[in-house]
Amino acid sequence: MPVITIFSGIFCLEEPVIRQVISDTGYKLITDNDIVKEASAVSGIAEAKIIRAFNAKNSIFNKFTHEKERSIAHLKFSLANMLFSSDNFIISGFTSMLVPEEISHVLRVCLIADMKNRLSIAGKRDRLSENEAAKKIHKQDENCAVWINTIFQNKDPWAPSLYDIVIPVDKASVREAAETIIKNLKKDVVIPTEDSKKAVYDFRISASVEIALANEGHNVQVSSRDGLVTIIINKHVLMLNRLEEELKSIAEKVKGVKSVETKVSKDYYKADIYRKYDFELPSKVLLVDDEREFAQTLSERLLMRDMGSAIAYDGESALKVVSEDEPEVMILDLKMPGIDGIEVLRRVKQSRPDIEVIILTGHGSEADKEVCMKLGAFAYLHKPVDINVLSETLKKANEKIRNKLET
Repeated sequence: MPVITIFSGIFCLEEPVIRQVISDTGYKLITDNDIVKEASAVSGIAEAKIIRAFNAKNSIFNKFTHEKERSIAHLKFSLANMLFSSDNFIISGFTSMLVPEEISHVLRVCLIADMKNRLSIAGKRDRLSENEAAKKIHKQDENCAVWINTIFQNKDPWAPSLYDIVIPVDKASVREAAETIIKNLKKDVVIPTEDSKKAVYDFRISASVEIALANEGHNVQVSSRDGLVTIIINKHVLMLNRLEEELKSIAEKVKGVKSVETKVSKDYYKADIYRKYDFELPSKVLLVDDEREFAQTLSERLLMRDMGSAIAYDGESALKVVSEDEPEVMILDLKMPGIDGIEVLRRVKQSRPDIEVIILTGHGSEADKEVCMKLGAFAYLHKPVDINVLSETLKKANEKIRNKLET
């Protein structure tokens, strides 16, 4: 039986249309939550972290950690396993767009409506005001647009080229939309073939390779055809041959892989450097200092030691990052305008006690040091700091965090 994927704008009657199709076909529904749960069980990554892959706003640390890419690799693997084991189901949501176009026994459906209709549905179904509904729609549409651009490099989530059928639910009833889907489900073009079943197997292999590479800190694109794996390097690297050999060595160990080749993408020559994620080094470091030039220079020096850091230039911005993101280590100045470092430390330890805070100050006293250590600071260092001393302190803080996670 063909698989149905449904990608929909919010307030576009996705739920009632799916219910009707299930009632008429006996298909089983697989949602984003189902696939996220499976991916979390396999990867050990918390479900909440995987779900963040669907958000338009990336973590400020993602360029160092590749968490979004690792989450997507595990989502692909879980989805591939589901496609491999059965085929009479509907996949709805963001994960539906991860099914490769080479798997032809899939009917790809998009449900969409104009804004006026969506606002009306939001008001009737969820009792939202027009303003509340508009904000919710725009936010979710932004998530959809970024997701589609991530997967297809296409900024239009409703582009007809991405789907077999696009159904405007403001012009069709739920029954008519369901009948359109079922009618197209019977077409020869979406009937499973030996080639389309092989494509599922190759999807499973490429996802397995992506996971194997991600687990070693790599962020690359992977495709597979008949067990022949192609790895695409999309950022410039200084020692390309060495990276290619490392990638091949990892991929060749994955079950089902017959051979591996590497290529560079069209973006390879852009001014962006390929960075492997080192799990042994801190990568979610938040540097908080109102001296902009000092903070930027220190961040660059840490990056040269493969330690990625984000910067906040005042206490209020730092607390916002802590509330919205997941820093693991904070390098914190004491003397800052507005909320000073001691108050930032106090609030961080109250709300996120697992964050290790390293005080780095040029003006602190022994009394300040005593207060900071009592509040739970990991270390207290003075400016100007020896970069090697700071690096070793960061590594020790990271080791403490890792030990906590393992116990």
